Amino acid sequence: MSEVTVTINGRSYKMSCDDGQERHLLGLAEHVGRHVETLKVHVGQVGDTRLLLMAAIMVADELGEARRRIGGLEEEVQRLTAAHDLAAARLQETQEAAARNLDIAAERIEEMAERLSAGGR
Repeated sequence: MSEVTVTINGRSYKMSCDDGQERHLLGLAEHVGRHVETLKVHVGQVGDTRLLLMAAIMVADELGEARRRIGGLEEEVQRLTAAHDLAAARLQETQEAAARNLDIAAERIEEMAERLSAGGR
């Protein structure tokens, strides 16, 4: 386990994290710190606990919005996948029909060629 010191609203907090996760934890703390600074501008210095709680709620709101957007994107991917599968099936059917029509046309051409050959002798 590693230990990092994060500073939010002028206060330092020692936090533990898994080895290799130090930069990630510092980035998360910076994100929360930015919310705290924004809140201080709008509501003033109302105490660390309230500021951190309000920042946590803002981060939770961001997370909720991200989850909603991901859900919408997952639904869109499902719709697009279904449309792709349908288009692929239709393409396969069209290719098979075209191949059958080419076979029929080839047979007719061969028949005509045989008739012309037989008639010309």
